[in-house]
Amino acid sequence: MKNRLLLVLLAGTLHASAQPPVTFTAEQDHDNMMRQLGIKALRPGPSGDEKAPNHANYDEALANPYPELPDLLTLNDGKKITTADQWWHRRRPEIVEDFEREVYGRVPPNTPKITWTVKVTDHEYIGFTPVIAKQLVGHADNSSCPSIDVNINMTLVLPANAKGPVPLLMMFSRSALPAPAQPPAEDMEKINAAIKELLLQHHPELKEIFDRYPAYNPVNPLPGPTFGGLRVPGDPPAAQQLIADGWGYVLIDPNSIQADNGAGLTKGIIGLVNKGQPRKPDDWGALRAWAWGAARALDYLGSSEPMVDAKHVGIEGVSRFGKAALVTLAFEPRFYMGLIGSSGEGGAKLHRRNFGEAVESLTGGEYYWMAGNFLKYGASDATWRPENRERHPRRRSLTDSPMRSQTLLHQLWRPRTGRRQMARPAGQLYGHGRRGDGVSAARSKRHRRLQRLPHRKNAARQHRTARRTTRLAPARRRSYRRSKR
Repeated sequence: MKNRLLLVLLAGTLHASAQPPVTFTAEQDHDNMMRQLGIKALRPGPSGDEKAPNHANYDEALANPYPELPDLLTLNDGKKITTADQWWHRRRPEIVEDFEREVYGRVPPNTPKITWTVKVTDHEYIGFTPVIAKQLVGHADNSSCPSIDVNINMTLVLPANAKGPVPLLMMFSRSALPAPAQPPAEDMEKINAAIKELLLQHHPELKEIFDRYPAYNPVNPLPGPTFGGLRVPGDPPAAQQLIADGWGYVLIDPNSIQADNGAGLTKGIIGLVNKGQPRKPDDWGALRAWAWGAARALDYLGSSEPMVDAKHVGIEGVSRFGKAALVTLAFEPRFYMGLIGSSGEGGAKLHRRNFGEAVESLTGGEYYWMAGNFLKYGASDATWRPENRERHPRRRSLTDSPMRSQTLLHQLWRPRTGRRQMARPAGQLYGHGRRGDGVSAARSKRHRRLQRLPHRKNAARQHRTARRTTRLAPARRRSYRRSKR
């Protein structure tokens, strides 16, 4: 009898593991998660159109209905913490648990191994600086579900003349070589002659066209690096500034890790781990998956690239990828610093602030960025009531890495005021507290090390010049007015 029961259980397990991957539309996946959570309806998100009846609030007087934020240094049982050790070993784990369960989801314990392969190594120029550029692919072991293939695309660019390991900025972006080296003119002639000959073999009717346009070539070289010409107004591109200041950079394609849509949740790295089945409420969303992919890229850089200073790798992203960069910093302490741009709701904006986009903008829109449980906070009709808790100011508190969060000056949809309100408690915890505090002291030490990195010298020089110009400006205006009288 026992053996028969064992066989039945084994057969059920094999059947479950052999289920074919599910193909959902985004709407079907959203509905599936709402059913799992017992949600019957969601509140609609605010409109960005100020003429719409449900337009977003842009009145600062109405923006802060819950001004008191939870105390970062109070444990869930109400006790206060007073030391850095209590923060790292007691309070921070409580906050991590909240965020993993309710906001961003949990990274499963059975994530696959990533095997990196260098596809292309090229010697190129960025501006006036020679660089070594590599295109890499990180293949996820899909032996558990061969029908789902995940290949992480990444480009690594390092200054060719570096004398030792260089700091590096990892950016969520499309993976592409900066300026691929092109064959010389004589080789291009051979390539075009071979292509023409091959075309004529299969399409003899093309001879008349080639005779009519004898100078035509099927393939033309891409423009190479330029060292002269007119200076384009404004700052040089970010990649050029990084390389010129002695940094390297990485472009990692988030869509090659996990698709940026709800229909892709049964594919990509989330689908691979779930063997093509829909998510559970506390499973990870796309933001956490992108952060996980960035951490796997950092694994490779630390183990296989001796010219990368793996202890000084930053992470950068804008908009949805600004959210991903912030999540990366929160959950992966090996990243040294972050540049976060316009991350908005789900990023550096307080959930509780009623200004611009809102929680409902995500629960009814880009829900797939978050854990399934996050939908509860946009529910208007459900079989339970969500806690009225603000988990959000703790997000920035999860990382002690130096971070710059920036929003466009007049961007109301993702305002700067709420971002500062969120960052203030974390700044007091890590960076602006008493120098004798263990947490603040460690933070200060990290900032001092950051000041010694190559780019800080140029940045400090530019800052001094800007301040000097600002101080001189009023005197110049007064002198100008006197001269016009």
